[in-house]
Amino acid sequence: MPKRKKRIVIKVGSNVLAQNNGGLDVKSIEQLTRQIAALNKQGIEIILISSGAVAAGRSLINLPKKTDMISQRQLFAAVGQIKLINIYAEQFAQQGCLSAQVLVTKEDFRDREHYINMKNCITVLLQNNVLPILNENDVISVTELMFTDNDELAGLVSSMVDADKLIILSNVKGIYNGSPGKPSSEVIPVIEYGDTSFENFISSEKSNFGRGGMLTKCSIANKVASLGIPVQIANGRDENILTDILEGKTVGTLFTPKKNISSIKKWVAHSEGFVKGIVYIDEGAEKALRSNKPNSLLPVGVTKIEGSFKKGDIIKITGTSGKQLGVGRAEYNSEKATELMHKKNEKALVHYDYLFLNDHQLI
Repeated sequence: MPKRKKRIVIKVGSNVLAQNNGGLDVKSIEQLTRQIAALNKQGIEIILISSGAVAAGRSLINLPKKTDMISQRQLFAAVGQIKLINIYAEQFAQQGCLSAQVLVTKEDFRDREHYINMKNCITVLLQNNVLPILNENDVISVTELMFTDNDELAGLVSSMVDADKLIILSNVKGIYNGSPGKPSSEVIPVIEYGDTSFENFISSEKSNFGRGGMLTKCSIANKVASLGIPVQIANGRDENILTDILEGKTVGTLFTPKKNISSIKKWVAHSEGFVKGIVYIDEGAEKALRSNKPNSLLPVGVTKIEGSFKKGDIIKITGTSGKQLGVGRAEYNSEKATELMHKKNEKALVHYDYLFLNDHQLI
């Protein structure tokens, strides 16, 4: 069986692609596609997650001031997505690369079957040397259907395709050890897995054109690193930034990963948005789950159940302090789970293979 090629997910933010007036910066897109095409020709599989559709649409259509925010976003995205993908297709074609557009919503990841279908779609594109360009379908993704932003989508896709690395390109050089505006502040080159000391330096300010900010990026970076995938945050406007990263040069901020975990656990870890119920557990069960041994969640340790869920649904696991411990896939429905609460020697409610525990979270 041939060895799998190196696989990189690259997320490009709106501020890398947009001009100050809201239009697309074609020169920025050109330099990124040139680098991506060069990496692709080296045998590296690239999955591109690109923002920019809404920013592109703003420069193409003038809307009445009374247009509500959701309608504005839908219109800008519908008009801008065509321009964005056409520029990408043209630029990649000039480099000898065939690309494909994949528009997704959060619903596409709602269960294991849809998850596998999306994974198969991306896999068949890569197998045929087609470069997938993914973006959230902002035309129909509103309210609860929306990802937090494309950073969340990039994290989910990275775990789905078992990426060797996730690169998040923004308009900042990385995570600073102080306010980025201060001359004394420097970029932190490496953040070891489990280190949260950098959190005090992160601003909650959002970007000019996108929905996310550095707080979201760091939260996603931490989560993806916990799944065994290194994450690098860097400035997408720096010349040859992708080439420098893949050559191992010290640029941006690298989040080092935890040891690899199974692809099933990766799916469970990113399924928190589809939680159907909450299971509260006692101190003994919490201690068992947090031990170094691979323990499943047994009904004997369950103290309370909220919500209605079926077998195969994702449920949230909450400890005695009221804080979320993790998520898992239920082995049976909420009615049976309620019936078996406190009982010994019963089948696990959440098997270890389908259980993901949070190590730490950004506040």
